[in-house]
Amino acid sequence: MSIRAKRWLYLTHRWAGIGLCAFFAMWFFSGVVMMYVGYPKLTPQERLGALPALKTAHVSIDPQQALRAAGLADPQEISLAASRAGVPVYRVKPARGPGVTIDAMTGQRAAPADAEVALATAQAFFAGRYTGVYDGTVTEDVFTHSGALDSHRPLHRIHMHDPAQTRLYVSSLTGEVVLDATRTERGWNYVGAWIHWLYPFRGNVFDGYWHQIVVWLSVAGVVLTISGSIVGILRWRFARPYANGSRSPYREPFMRWHHIVGLAFAAITLTWMFSGLMSMNPWKVFSSDAPPLDVSAYREMQLDQAASLTTLATLDRTRGAQAAPLKELTWRVAAGRPIVLAQAEGTRPTVFDGVSGKPTAIDVDALRAAAARLRSNAPIQTIDVLQNYDTYYYAREEHAMLGHVEKPLPIWRVAFDDAQATWVYLDPHTGRIVQHTDAPKRVGRWLFAMLHSWDWLPLITRRPLWDIVMIVLSLGGLALSATGIVIGVRRIKRKAGGGERASTPARKR
Repeated sequence: MSIRAKRWLYLTHRWAGIGLCAFFAMWFFSGVVMMYVGYPKLTPQERLGALPALKTAHVSIDPQQALRAAGLADPQEISLAASRAGVPVYRVKPARGPGVTIDAMTGQRAAPADAEVALATAQAFFAGRYTGVYDGTVTEDVFTHSGALDSHRPLHRIHMHDPAQTRLYVSSLTGEVVLDATRTERGWNYVGAWIHWLYPFRGNVFDGYWHQIVVWLSVAGVVLTISGSIVGILRWRFARPYANGSRSPYREPFMRWHHIVGLAFAAITLTWMFSGLMSMNPWKVFSSDAPPLDVSAYREMQLDQAASLTTLATLDRTRGAQAAPLKELTWRVAAGRPIVLAQAEGTRPTVFDGVSGKPTAIDVDALRAAAARLRSNAPIQTIDVLQNYDTYYYAREEHAMLGHVEKPLPIWRVAFDDAQATWVYLDPHTGRIVQHTDAPKRVGRWLFAMLHSWDWLPLITRRPLWDIVMIVLSLGGLALSATGIVIGVRRIKRKAGGGERASTPARKR
């Protein structure tokens, strides 16, 4: 490498490092926080646990009447739960859009939730044990940037007087709790997910540029790491040490440690910068041209095409008085037939026939035929029944980024012989499409989830080994960043003082 090229390399790394080492340190530290405290979300388990027991005797209309009252074309499912102000409501969900809420007592469409409804919902969330203070509505705040909340905005915000000082967010559309955030979660998020994902640039004048800000800062991080690695290798004496016995030319402690730690942790730093960039799907590199799954063909019939849906009275007689307290009922179509999922707390839903109300199970042959209809132009290559998680289908802790997505077992992995190598994961118990992926998405899984979070089954299933590895590597990256910050601050002070004294390398021999 020419002297001129080396000089430009050194200058690029020096001045880029002054600006970026602070971001590096923030990312390494906040990444460790995120291992244990995630961005606030309402998990299915939290939601189900907080729902009041569903007393069907208090319901005046049956699901068929609720469907007619909703008046939606091709409703996907209808559920019944005491999710609004502690009283039962039907939620009719279409293929697209926010859906309709039907009052289960009157059979009328429920009005948008006001402050009174929101407060009643919040108190019911804690079974009436605690009161709350209404804090108005917000379109978006620090803890509600998730796109999943878009159809519920504006959100009612309520501060509860429970021991955890929970803040609840209630949908203005449905009147149900859509997010909870304890004081601990809120506090740690300011040094966790909120800064890790650069959310200070969300919800303000920078909001429209947030994606590009993250992408280009990540690109700059990759460039800085590569340039630093090259500089570190060029300055390291592999054949023989310098005159002072060191293989690093730097006498100043922070320079020397930055050099040594940088070489030791360059690979993991580059890995995390690059995988962080990949998490943003930059320039749509992982976007697939695959057509969407034909969900309508998979279902084969529409929910409102059923001659009749089983009544609540029939379900009550079938379930019996000794059954666990019911939290939610959901009517949907699976593999060409209507079913009802009766959900109690802490168990998988019990499946009933959607018309007769008798206990049932999804027919294996019908499910196989329905799966084939998901891709009418491509045959099924294989169907594997997985009793354990695989590389692309696995569960994480609730606080993790995708920890709220339920991943039941056993699961069918249906592989299609199409150009995109589509895989669909079907739950044989409920007939639900849990996940689907294709070749570009599987590449993205390796370049993001594996490289960034080390979502490698032999590791994440052997905790605390995963914790030890991640923390040690993060501390190394933090040390690299911290020494870079000190060096950068000192250099800026020297420049501001009117001169720049180069770091003193050891005399060569």
